[in-house]
Amino acid sequence: MISVTSLLCQTNSFGDRLRYHPSSRHQKHGTSPGRGPVVVWNMTRACNLRCLHCYAAARERHPGELTTREAQKLIDDLASFKVPVLLFSGGEPLLREDFFALASYAAARGLRTVLSTNGTLIDRRTAARLREAGVSYVGVSLDGVGETNDRFRGHRGAFKAALEGIRFCLEAGLRVGIRFTLNRHNYAQLPAIFALIEEEGIPRACFYHLVYSGRARYMIGDDLGHEETRAALDLIIEKTMEFCRRGAEKEILTVDNHADGPYIYLKFRRQDPQKAEEIYRLLRQNGGNRSGIAIAAVDWEGNVHPDQFSLHHTLGNVRQRSFGQIWTDDSHPTLRGLRNRRSLLHGRCSRCRFLEVCNGNFRSRAEAVYGDFWAPDPACYLTEEEIKPA
Repeated sequence: MISVTSLLCQTNSFGDRLRYHPSSRHQKHGTSPGRGPVVVWNMTRACNLRCLHCYAAARERHPGELTTREAQKLIDDLASFKVPVLLFSGGEPLLREDFFALASYAAARGLRTVLSTNGTLIDRRTAARLREAGVSYVGVSLDGVGETNDRFRGHRGAFKAALEGIRFCLEAGLRVGIRFTLNRHNYAQLPAIFALIEEEGIPRACFYHLVYSGRARYMIGDDLGHEETRAALDLIIEKTMEFCRRGAEKEILTVDNHADGPYIYLKFRRQDPQKAEEIYRLLRQNGGNRSGIAIAAVDWEGNVHPDQFSLHHTLGNVRQRSFGQIWTDDSHPTLRGLRNRRSLLHGRCSRCRFLEVCNGNFRSRAEAVYGDFWAPDPACYLTEEEIKPA
């Protein structure tokens, strides 16, 4: 996750303090000294929508979901391991009957709780309950405006319902943001998404690059081409700078493609060398992709994974061992490799001058396309000229 706002406008949100801590790049088991990783908990496979690009291939509830008691034990483990953020995801988390009880329990244990939702189930009462439960942020997935979103979400009226959910969250005083996954069918709607952010007073937007896992493995051919990706980043940068100049309190992030960092740096090296050096300093402190290091995932059955897009790589199960025991066990080859991956990466990644600020980008994309976990990320859009040593 790259905070475009932080890089360009020198903001300092809670997430920035995790991402750009001076020693972040040197951690093996968490975000910063004394902290564990951010944990994405796919707490249910159940979902009321059928999104084309769902990495969890969510549908009906899995019979082996963690029980409420098991979920509380997981939360206790995460709190003991000093996990800074617990992100409730799914499926659709609001379909779990015990969601509010578990969210309240996590907040009481000192965890910063975040909800990832499609937003369609949030009415005024639900928004109020989210605030009462101590949820600090609600990320609502939108993949376009109107019918474009509805096609991706597999349900007519999904956009209207999600937008109403966002409005109810804002009304309740919750911090809320949009999660938008870029692909060839919707990236032309970027201007409309930025207009929506302005019109609705939405303070945050995360622009995700497509990762080819779950149902999205059938969308490889629908990903943006490299020139389209560069054009999308140019617009995101332009809009972020515009917000900054106007003093608008908007947080803009890109997610799941660490080539964005070097791209932003190179762009400003031409325009503003001094700003470029500050950008590079922050990128270097972060260290790039942190799957298996500062980001972890736990699925509905309690299996632990390097990130939420690598659900086919299982490191252990919290029913047998605590999360902390699993996460600090470097004997697992995938986990050990992710924490010291430079010698394993090959192709253009191995010779890239930005390896220290990208860390090889997304391994699950490389594996989906080449069948090789350590191959170059096919979504890296930097040119050969840009990556060669200076």
